[in-house]
Amino acid sequence: MLSHSQGRVLSRLAEFGEHLDTSWDVPRALSLPGLAESLGLVRSALHQPLSDLEKDGLVSTRTAHVIGGGSRKRTVVHITKKGRKLIEKENLTSKPSNNGIIGPAPVPSEVHGRSSEIERLSEVISNGDSVILSGLPGIGKSTLARAVASHLESLRWKVRWANCSVNTDIKAIGNMWLSGRSLVSPEAIIESTLSKKTLLVLDEVQELHPRHAGSISNLISQASSSMCSVLIVVRAPNPLDLDGDFVEHRLQGLDVESARLLFPEDIDDETAAGVSNSLGGHPLAIRLWSPDEGVPEKSEAVLKYVEKTVIKRLTGEGKKTLDELSLAPQPMSVEEMASDVGIPELDDSAMLKWRDGLTELHHLVRNVRRASWDVQTTSGMHKEAAKKWALLEGDRARKIEAHHRSMSGDEEDIRWIESNIHQISLSDSAVAAVVLENALELEESQILRKEAASIALDRGERNEANAHIDKIEETLSRKILQSRLARLNGNQSLSNRLEEEAISLSEPSQRAKMEVSSIIRRFDDRLPGGLDKSESDKILQIISQVRLGDIPNDERESAILSLELVKYGIALSNSNLQEASKSRAEIESRLSRDDIFLEILDLRARLSARVNGSTSDSSISWSKDLISNLEDPVTRIMAIHSTLEAIGREFPGWLIEAHRECCGYQLREDIPSFRRMSAQRWYWRGVLESANRMSHWNEAISRFRAAECTKAANQLVTILARGS
Repeated sequence: MLSHSQGRVLSRLAEFGEHLDTSWDVPRALSLPGLAESLGLVRSALHQPLSDLEKDGLVSTRTAHVIGGGSRKRTVVHITKKGRKLIEKENLTSKPSNNGIIGPAPVPSEVHGRSSEIERLSEVISNGDSVILSGLPGIGKSTLARAVASHLESLRWKVRWANCSVNTDIKAIGNMWLSGRSLVSPEAIIESTLSKKTLLVLDEVQELHPRHAGSISNLISQASSSMCSVLIVVRAPNPLDLDGDFVEHRLQGLDVESARLLFPEDIDDETAAGVSNSLGGHPLAIRLWSPDEGVPEKSEAVLKYVEKTVIKRLTGEGKKTLDELSLAPQPMSVEEMASDVGIPELDDSAMLKWRDGLTELHHLVRNVRRASWDVQTTSGMHKEAAKKWALLEGDRARKIEAHHRSMSGDEEDIRWIESNIHQISLSDSAVAAVVLENALELEESQILRKEAASIALDRGERNEANAHIDKIEETLSRKILQSRLARLNGNQSLSNRLEEEAISLSEPSQRAKMEVSSIIRRFDDRLPGGLDKSESDKILQIISQVRLGDIPNDERESAILSLELVKYGIALSNSNLQEASKSRAEIESRLSRDDIFLEILDLRARLSARVNGSTSDSSISWSKDLISNLEDPVTRIMAIHSTLEAIGREFPGWLIEAHRECCGYQLREDIPSFRRMSAQRWYWRGVLESANRMSHWNEAISRFRAAECTKAANQLVTILARGS
């Protein structure tokens, strides 16, 4: 007859296939620390049941390479054929875990002593309320939230899960909740999640950087007032400033009876009760406890226990790895680490969390370790970490290097950020924004201040941009940024005045370039459709006044080309084929004869011709052939948008499919024309996908505004308000 603990172990092991019995690489869940973690036990609680099971031939142990756990072999456990037959006979086969939750939810583990809380929180959420679940680090907040999610999922709820880190922004949360859809508009994200019996979970909220906390507060406040329920999992203090009513639930330690289930069966009840009482029933602290240490002092707080006992017992190698992980801004793979020798020791000590081959410290341990360093020590460690990451290649390495440099406060590191922040922003503007905030906290730099304002404007973040612009000295750059901010705020007259002032203060070469950029933006600031004649005449008049001779020779041809493209578009809009032909000739003279872009121009000309008021079938067929042969994603998007605009309605299936495919291509956010193209793409998604029109057009509005296309954004707002 199996004991309770033996049955739990066998049941868990039976979830893994027999093919792993001889595999070189095995999942961490079959290692001793992984098995203990999934069962919610202290590591030593496995000793006796495993020993008895192995003696009876129900399990076997061997050493193997644990996936993601470093090069050193570890002890792993397998259930034998005899063991599988036994659990089938005793009906102990574990039900497969439900994996229907969307997003990076943690792997479910056994939960002890929380049944009433799972039922209460599930009931509150089922009634339509939103919840803030708080408590000490390691007290079991995420474990409880995961159990609540599983319970609601069994009641046919849809659960969307997102985790927070120092670089998490709205886009990252939307990406997790919506399984990879890159939305930046809170309204679009909420609209895309709207359905009854839906729970939106935001875990590890305390990890958010203040730079992104404001916009995320707005997102969560909107979500909680929708038909969805929200579950916020956070360690106090909560960085979010939330509107609306939230039911607050603070998680406490386990009672003695529940905590007893975490201990080895051979630990007497008096010792188990003593340890539990001394550590306040704190589940992680209990898992960190070792029977060799005896009962901790009752007066000793959990944080002191971790510092004075748990960390102190580590070897030098273990502490070196502990420090590297304590400093890291995000989970790391073992291969990335400078000192991974201590990984097995930390894992055996229950200090690590694992997910998708990456590891990090439990935040309780990390926070205690960080608190033991003074400012000078911390700064020096960040500087050394930056040197290590500088030797590695790739976007991820540059982002982590930038984080460490922004935290060191060293003048050399600030100069490095000034030189490299733009490149980092191309990879991840959310990371760049945080790096700039960190650096500016340590040292004022007008270069970084301007970069911070510019990135905020590119991201459509008005409050953050305004805060940085206010700290920029009165210069031409400040006026340009103020003009952009006014445009973002929808104040076109103020924006135009500030832009005119900036142009008048500029050197002739810069003035002409600014005028060209303004003309292109003005031409693009519209929804698909014909350009108003008075507006096109005004644009042509402004073009005639640009002094192209002031632009340096190496940039002049590009400026002329850009203006001819605008003139070509206006000519087609006005059905002025003579002017279109002149501009086409000017453009061709600046491109090679086989440049694919010339085919895009010819496509637009063909599509602009009308037969009985409609685009001809031959033109549409020509467009289909061209689009199918285009390899460059940007050019392909341009051709698709031109065809959609020309047809106007009753779109052929091939064109709808072509547009759907082009939506998977990520457009760079640092190039204004690409930001405008992205907004247009979301507009067309709303046209083509009527079921998701509200969400898609809200996203288009947000992106038009971020692209400083106020007129297009306002036009689309009006259309939405009319319910079109």
